[in-house]
Amino acid sequence: MIYGDSEPLTKLVAQFTKLPGVGVKTAQRYAYKIIGMSEEEVDEFVSAIDECKSKIKYCSVCGNYTDKDVCDICNSRDASVICVVKEPKDVTAMEKVKDYRGVYHVLHGTLNPLAGIGPDELSIKSLLGRLDGVKEVILATNLDVEGEATAVYISRLIKPMGIKVTRIAGGISMNTDIEYTDEVTLSRALENRQPF
Repeated sequence: MIYGDSEPLTKLVAQFTKLPGVGVKTAQRYAYKIIGMSEEEVDEFVSAIDECKSKIKYCSVCGNYTDKDVCDICNSRDASVICVVKEPKDVTAMEKVKDYRGVYHVLHGTLNPLAGIGPDELSIKSLLGRLDGVKEVILATNLDVEGEATAVYISRLIKPMGIKVTRIAGGISMNTDIEYTDEVTLSRALENRQPF
């Protein structure tokens, strides 16, 4: 991928193609856009990346991204209902459902024995450690094989504690990632969740 004799441009395009969903043509558009920016705009862009990388960390309670020790959601919402999701980007998707007032727990993956991901590689222990006073755990992992296996595993751990365990309802098709689901479908799936 050579653009004239411009090695810096080739390197920039290569970096953009590392982002999810960014192919070569999109990477080229991004690179050309940056080249056309003023020095001030480029500095702001680089500064935003640096600041995000240096200040964003995991919430010590739920595991979502935050720039604080405990995120705003954990500090201000109903902790008696926990919605369990695979990744921080799923929290962003679930937040489109405006009437959900509970908190979250981010697993940072799903069970996948073939890839060497078992319960110890996920934040399941920390979930179990925050169940005191919890009335309901909503399992909102993706509706794929790994997400279902993870939901079943967590359900079997929590149900004996007498806590209500529900699973997001239909409307979200199998093999669909939560992050790509529209807010109306997510709202209905959350509203019509089923005992699990």
